[in-house]
Amino acid sequence: MTTGIFTKQFKWIGLVVFFILVLIAMACSVIFGVTKIPLRSVLEAYTSFNGSNEHLIIKSARVPRALIAATVGSALAVAGAYMQAVTRNPLASPSIFGVNAGAAFFIVCTISWFGDVSLIGLTWIAFLGAAVSAGAVYGIGSLGKDGMTPIKITLAGSAMTAFFSSLTQGIQLTNGKVFEQTLFWLVGSVAGRELSMLNAVYPYMIGALLLAVVMSRHINVLSMGEDVATGLGQNTAYIKCVAAVIIIILAGGSVAVAGPIAFIGIIIPHISRYLVGTDYRWIVPYSAVLGALLLLLADIGARFIAMPKEVPVGVMTAIIGVPFFVYIARKGGETK
Repeated sequence: MTTGIFTKQFKWIGLVVFFILVLIAMACSVIFGVTKIPLRSVLEAYTSFNGSNEHLIIKSARVPRALIAATVGSALAVAGAYMQAVTRNPLASPSIFGVNAGAAFFIVCTISWFGDVSLIGLTWIAFLGAAVSAGAVYGIGSLGKDGMTPIKITLAGSAMTAFFSSLTQGIQLTNGKVFEQTLFWLVGSVAGRELSMLNAVYPYMIGALLLAVVMSRHINVLSMGEDVATGLGQNTAYIKCVAAVIIIILAGGSVAVAGPIAFIGIIIPHISRYLVGTDYRWIVPYSAVLGALLLLLADIGARFIAMPKEVPVGVMTAIIGVPFFVYIARKGGETK
């Protein structure tokens, strides 16, 4: 097990520092935008609400947006870390392996066929789509005598991403109403989301994040290889099933709220490993705080790139993520 650039003592300090930076980024997310809102007004919106437009914007738009960005960023980063551990593939992430695309396809199908669906209903549909896609990728990537290999599962994930994305676009092109409803959401965005959307998924996502922390020591053993884990007495089938549930809930819940935001799940786990090494007891919490921080900063940047209009945050993460993806692919997964 390799160590990162942080010593054991500094790992706790680093975690606290990054958490404080997340809180600062959330405050900046509420304050900055097309209209700058003083911090005093933010506090007054909750201590002495007066019904003004400024207070309404704070409570109905800015604060929910910051909370959603932080939650989704954490969820996608931890899901990516777990996928890379289970598949032993440095390029694994919910966006690359088709999990996000599957969840998005199922949601678009549901909207197309049934029209208005409750937020709880869409949440479970997203979980189902993520599960179907993840199962298909794992099954296809495990075919053959040599079982699952990094290259096979990467190809399977890319194929499923293309498959579900093509079907989603086909449905959009044949249904103008669905196209208008889902176009901006499919790019990946935390703008215009209500707090009720987060309320529909956060109990599941918080539970999955806590379970990810609890299971991290088992993931340490599994990441060494299935033969090693079995030799050490680990029930690898059980650990993989729990890991799959964690990934499906985190990725599916994120898609249900913010759409299929890409690259958070591949960037952050590598940065976490660079900082704290390969111990998942540290990688999971670091991925959670760094994922929240990255998506918050990307969302803040998206507001200023084409002022007064906003760029979807999915575009910002793609601008950051594509060069990083190419770098990781060329380095064979080594970030040091």
